[in-house]
Amino acid sequence: MTLTASEIPAAPPRPVPPPGRRGSARWTWRTLSPYAYLAPFFTLFAAFGLFPLLYTAFVSLYRVELQTPGVMEWRGLGNYTALLGDEYFWLALRNTFTIGVLSTVPQLVMALGLAHLLNYRMRGRTFLRTAVLLPYATSVAAATLVFAQLFGRDFGLINYALGLIGIDPVDWQNDTVASQIAVSTVVIWRWTGYNALIYLAGMQSIPHELYEAAAMDGASRWRQFFHVTLPGLRPTILFTVVVSTIGATQLFGEPLLLEGSVSGGISHQYQTLGLYMYEQGWGFFHLGRAAAIAWVMFLLIVVLVGVNALLARRRSRKEAGR
Repeated sequence: MTLTASEIPAAPPRPVPPPGRRGSARWTWRTLSPYAYLAPFFTLFAAFGLFPLLYTAFVSLYRVELQTPGVMEWRGLGNYTALLGDEYFWLALRNTFTIGVLSTVPQLVMALGLAHLLNYRMRGRTFLRTAVLLPYATSVAAATLVFAQLFGRDFGLINYALGLIGIDPVDWQNDTVASQIAVSTVVIWRWTGYNALIYLAGMQSIPHELYEAAAMDGASRWRQFFHVTLPGLRPTILFTVVVSTIGATQLFGEPLLLEGSVSGGISHQYQTLGLYMYEQGWGFFHLGRAAAIAWVMFLLIVVLVGVNALLARRRSRKEAGR
């Protein structure tokens, strides 16, 4: 004998557990568990990020020597005013800006073109996408030492190639412009592939229908690139500009290993703010002044990132008004 659906008795309702110690424990766990998952990150950030930042600001207000770090003499803003009167600080600031421009602009332009090529269907595309990331995976010390040999004045391969076309040897390590170009070349070689993959990921997120519509309207590949690809990559380009600006401000390894000196050449011609900070703290043992330089670099990065964000917001509002 089979029963119909209406004749099947309904299941009794599940009893609701009475409020008590077990219910309050569940509520407490559901409320606090997200904070427990986030606690390791904030703990590490406070220990290795926030505390060093605040302690550096504290040390920058004192005269502290590396030999006697426990002896601190109050100076207030004296370390900062001393920087404003130091010609080597302004030279390092100018070198940082020049090397940053020489390395960032060609790097992002080349990365954009390389990503545009890798976005097409071609044989070995996966291998090429992996190969462009190899310079980024290479140690900065190994890469810079190799480039130091390539840019050697007497036996460097670059000067040998220039001599084949009748150009005199270039003193890549002592000439101001040449040394900054050499440092920028190492930075471009290491970071172009990394930014190219970021641009490639942004290109693949652009709807393919936009390219089809542009092709139907008779737009060439170049017009599609300028009118479809670049507008779609604007947030990605802004991100790479900000990250590259931060990296250029903190540039340290490449100029240090090019000649192996923290002074950045015999006349400080390619000494960056990072090298200048290291020279003051571990060369001249002035930890207080080195901390002041670190905070100047931090404030400089904040200003540059803020300017980039402000320009991007104004451009977005202008386009939205159209």
